[in-house]
Amino acid sequence: MITNKITEAIIYESPDGGETIYVRESGSAMRQLYSESDKVKSIQDQLQEDKMWGEIRREAKTNPALHSILEQAKIIYHLSKN
Repeated sequence: MITNKITEAIIYESPDGGETIYVRESGSAMRQLYSESDKVKSIQDQLQEDKMWGEIRREAKTNPALHSILEQAKIIYHLSKN
């Protein structure tokens, strides 16, 4: 018995000129991340770190130990700038 196997086409899309590539099956709106450039990864890492520092500053308002350490870090930062 001969069977005719038809495979779905795989589509690769990049909304940002190749920095980020997504893959999906033809006819489907669902897509998955396929790859990211180092530039995109670096930006995402920076955004995550900025978010974390915001959370640390908010937590320091009610956490005396964290507040103290942040104040010390600020002093070291200002001294290193001079």
